[in-house]
Amino acid sequence: MQHLVRPNILKLKPYSSARSEFKGEGNFILLDANENPYNNGLNRYPDPLQLKLKKRLSGIKNIPAEQIFLSNGSDEAIGLITTVFCEPGQDNIIILPPTFGMYRVAADVANVEVREVSLMPDFQPNVEAILAAADDHSKVLYVCTPNNPTGNSMQAERIRELLEKFKGIVVVDEAYIDFSEQESCTNWLDKFPNLIVTQTFSKGWGMAGVRLGMTFANEEIIDYLNKVKMPYNVNELTQWIAMQALENHTEVQARIQTILQERKKLEAALSQFSFVKKIFPSDANFLLVQVEKPRELYDFLIEKKVIVRNRANVPMCEGSLRFSVGTEAENEWLVRCLEAFTSPRPSPSKEREFALSGDSAKPVSFEEEVLRSETDSLSLKGEGWGEVDNPILKFLSQSTPRTATVQRTTKETDINIHLNLDGTGTSDNHTGIGFFDHMLDQLARHSGVDLRVHVKGDLHIDEHHTIEDTALALGEAYAQALGDKRGIERYGFCLPMDDCLVQVALDFGGRPWLVWEAEFKREMIGQMPTEMFIHFFKSFSDAAKCNLNIKAEGTNEHHKIEGIFKAFAKAIKMAVRRDFMNRQLPTTKGVL
Repeated sequence: MQHLVRPNILKLKPYSSARSEFKGEGNFILLDANENPYNNGLNRYPDPLQLKLKKRLSGIKNIPAEQIFLSNGSDEAIGLITTVFCEPGQDNIIILPPTFGMYRVAADVANVEVREVSLMPDFQPNVEAILAAADDHSKVLYVCTPNNPTGNSMQAERIRELLEKFKGIVVVDEAYIDFSEQESCTNWLDKFPNLIVTQTFSKGWGMAGVRLGMTFANEEIIDYLNKVKMPYNVNELTQWIAMQALENHTEVQARIQTILQERKKLEAALSQFSFVKKIFPSDANFLLVQVEKPRELYDFLIEKKVIVRNRANVPMCEGSLRFSVGTEAENEWLVRCLEAFTSPRPSPSKEREFALSGDSAKPVSFEEEVLRSETDSLSLKGEGWGEVDNPILKFLSQSTPRTATVQRTTKETDINIHLNLDGTGTSDNHTGIGFFDHMLDQLARHSGVDLRVHVKGDLHIDEHHTIEDTALALGEAYAQALGDKRGIERYGFCLPMDDCLVQVALDFGGRPWLVWEAEFKREMIGQMPTEMFIHFFKSFSDAAKCNLNIKAEGTNEHHKIEGIFKAFAKAIKMAVRRDFMNRQLPTTKGVL
């Protein structure tokens, strides 16, 4: 690697940001980065190395977090790879056209020579020609598989041979790997130190709008990429939304399977048209189709408000259009348009009509129905956002931040609570009762919320008012932070702790109810009366408008109540979890 990396990059001392110098966790006063101190959920700089996101991604990809680099789309990673390995005006990269155009663009921007070695007629790499084109200044070779725009996967044995014989870095671009049956080259990372694999959230994960690319390589290469990247290259919103998406990876896989089924149906439909000359095999979410009169067909589809990609002038793709696989309705409309292209006067049966809601006298074509169903689902008037047509902004405007601040003052107590349901588990709790503070800390830590509870109570009389009023204020804070409850799981369920077994079932359904099956033989635990435990959860249930069913058994009284608070926290964590892809209320009644 010392011979491949540019000498100035080897010597480069990277910029050290405030958040890269301080990496502690917990409740700190942050006065180091000149940020606005008033919390709106986004007032702090993001983690420059995206450590939590990488840790979660590591578990899904089965790749150590130290071998993961995250970027502002894969385009950023491609540019940084060129920066790290290619000396401007001296080195060169090798690309295999027809292929993704960003490899050349990144090299042209960096003043790096581009050498082209065309794919063979079957769109496979010509290994001998590639190696013959390379010299001592050939630093990077790009292999796109499945390939864009052809859609085919490259044969694994050819990629392996290139990794063994090419003297530079081999970048395997797997942007479309989620649609392919071929195994990822990430399985070879331990065997080939010159291998870099790029993937993306844009295709299979359906998150092109957040711009998040993934790069996998040995730890040394990842260190060089971190060395040259911008300090905060992946913003907080992108990191947060990606974390939510990773929690929904099973749903993502289901959608990928739907796309594959639609690809098969679309391929079958396209094969019936006489103007279709060839449909190239595809392992991606698109089909490259060679047609007669490609420009004429392309323009016709634009008139029908269908946009495809014209690849007719790309070498080896002459006369071809690229069709991305859409929804079932979109694909059906595409096929109807292609039918109309072959017939100047399509039959009425091919121009299905729909009645607009509330205006049955006005017919609407199938085309308009498809477009209307798309735009209606995205339009929103969100407070502070104005007209929002972007689904991510729609989600954020409805759901972020999920925080609440409650001030409750009576003759017995003065309580201030701040709650952030989407926090990191930090807590700052001062009730005057040490054991109670400890339990509230457990609630924050194990439910993942940020919780600050400051209480001034009449402890000179006893603990009753402080505990009960805190529970009422805390329940009110949860009710406020949950808002309209769209997209939440709603329910949360058991936790063993040494000699104890605790079950806490919870429902944020809007109806308060408490079932309590726990007995305590001691009068006090620390400074907290055990008789107040049931009062705490009853008051919380009333104020938060939730069902609570709590059962605990065991011999150690401390473990028993600590287990209850931990299980309560885990139940809350499950119940308040949101699916940002599903903005429905978790009920069939239409209201909670």
